[in-house]
Amino acid sequence: MKIKVEKKEELSLTGTAFRGLKEEMVAGTCEVALARRLETELRAAKSAQLSCGEVLLPANLLPRIASQVLSLAEVEPCGLRGCTLYIDFAASDADVRRIAEIKCDNNTVSTFELTLTLKQDPRSSSWHNILPQFLKNLTKGGTIMISHEFDITKKKLYRSYLE
Repeated sequence: MKIKVEKKEELSLTGTAFRGLKEEMVAGTCEVALARRLETELRAAKSAQLSCGEVLLPANLLPRIASQVLSLAEVEPCGLRGCTLYIDFAASDADVRRIAEIKCDNNTVSTFELTLTLKQDPRSSSWHNILPQFLKNLTKGGTIMISHEFDITKKKLYRSYLE
């Protein structure tokens, strides 16, 4: 693959430069796919686990989570395919409940588990109080605002020779 530049020079995207670009594109695709899968699981958990009408997320939360999950999976023997991701929701420090489980590849034995803990935004109760009554009525079951902060813990399910 060749790209022409205005100075009549030719840049060649072969070898390591092209592989790096290709890997970056694949990682970007995985990140988007994982963010969509997280969104799907949260939509399903909205009525089943959280019993609310609406869940509000910060704009960049799911891509940030997906990026972090991919970076944690990078050093694993099976990569993301060996991941089981548990999603917990913490309304408070004492009230933490599991709302979803994602097995990234059903054909691969899990080599590690990630537990993602989403936290309720502490400002959500004050935010909900300033809404007009007709907007409160539109959201059946209430609204949960998720904080931009989250925790991910990793648990390896194998032991390597180096340990």
